[in-house]
Amino acid sequence: MANLSSAIDAVFWDHNLSSPQTLEGTARSVPGEPFPVDGARASRSHRIQQLSLLREGFPLGVIPAFAPSSDKRLGSFSLNSLLLCPSSSNWWAGLVGQFKPKKLFADIKTSISKAEEWDLQLFKDTTKHIVDKSLYSVGLWTQIALGSSSSLLLSAERLGDKEGIRKKLMFVHPLEKHDLTVEAAWPDLFLDHKGRFWDVPESLNFDVSSLAPETTGLHYRFAVHKSKGHPQQVNAAETNGDAPPASLFPGLCAKAAVSYKASKDLWRPKEKDDNTKEEEEDDEDESPVFLPYDIRLKEPHAAVSGIVGSTLAAWITGRDTKRRSPITADAFGSACCTFQKGRFSKLYGDLTRVDARVDVSSASALAKRIFHAIKRSSGSNKTDDDASGSPRLSLIFQQQVAGPIVFKVDSQFEVGAGKYGAQMEDLIYSLNYSLRLLESGKVVAWYSPKRKEGMVELRVFEF
Repeated sequence: MANLSSAIDAVFWDHNLSSPQTLEGTARSVPGEPFPVDGARASRSHRIQQLSLLREGFPLGVIPAFAPSSDKRLGSFSLNSLLLCPSSSNWWAGLVGQFKPKKLFADIKTSISKAEEWDLQLFKDTTKHIVDKSLYSVGLWTQIALGSSSSLLLSAERLGDKEGIRKKLMFVHPLEKHDLTVEAAWPDLFLDHKGRFWDVPESLNFDVSSLAPETTGLHYRFAVHKSKGHPQQVNAAETNGDAPPASLFPGLCAKAAVSYKASKDLWRPKEKDDNTKEEEEDDEDESPVFLPYDIRLKEPHAAVSGIVGSTLAAWITGRDTKRRSPITADAFGSACCTFQKGRFSKLYGDLTRVDARVDVSSASALAKRIFHAIKRSSGSNKTDDDASGSPRLSLIFQQQVAGPIVFKVDSQFEVGAGKYGAQMEDLIYSLNYSLRLLESGKVVAWYSPKRKEGMVELRVFEF
């Protein structure tokens, strides 16, 4: 089933999205905005842990990624590798290196073309290009186990084309029916629904969340967020001078949300009773048994599901920002329809899946947008530019190519915009290689033409 849990995450501060903009490989969705495409929920394995597994399948352990750079000479293509990874029973550390080769090759080519002869000076010029620090980035992570379940993660990364060091501290403590997370970052990276990245100089988050229900049930969260400093657009070589999202401006905010999720099967194969199973086993003793490549994609079915909820937010400090209200209450909701054919266990033609989801991240903004549309039809020229006022339609298509390889297309449309009543906001193509040994794990290679970003990552229990 498509990720309905993202609806409640979208109004909070910790919905992490895959992004190659940093060595950590994640960015937060901007709170209060429609979340970008590829907002699928997956395990919270850190990027450095993913690299330690992925490097076994790549030549020399070097993994490619694409991400726009503020310096166009560096290019979008980068090579990432795990350099060191010492560990013990309750502690591990890792050092990640990144190299952007475009500028190096261009500089060496220019030096050779200008050289009149091959001499010592040409060798010195070439060496100088190789040690250019803007070509290299490095990140250091360490995680320490505190007791049987709690853990503390510390990270620091230095990007070659930027000044300063990006630092993060995270404390995670799973409770019996809740998760407690405390996180601080200097700076913190956010991704808005238009595919733009923003750096908030200082960010502190405290979050308590109940465990999300698998099918039907109640889910609630409470969070406190504090940010400091003016948000800056990342890699803004082609910025249009747009103002940062209001929720990223400095201030202390407390938020609470509660939601209810329900689902209903329209069609699903009935479970066979014991007598039928015994008869089939006698008839098919010699038939091979194929385990599904992914246990969460093992049943063909058609289903509908939905989630409705409400939020309450209060800005304790930072109330002087005119673009946001000191206290807000709102409602949100999502509806999803899923159809899957095949059990994803055979070599060919055993998986075709389509998910269609409509999300309303702010009921009040939607009502306001409808009201303005009615006024425009009566002659008023007033428009509403609130992005959360438009419903979002997300379409996900998956098709088995061969064996564990699946081709996937994620697309998102803004309903009520554009010439034809819907405007595409983002599109992501990906190839997924499912790993049977992980039961529901896969290696994903994805690319976003709009953001000109792509990466290879490991995801576990994504849906």
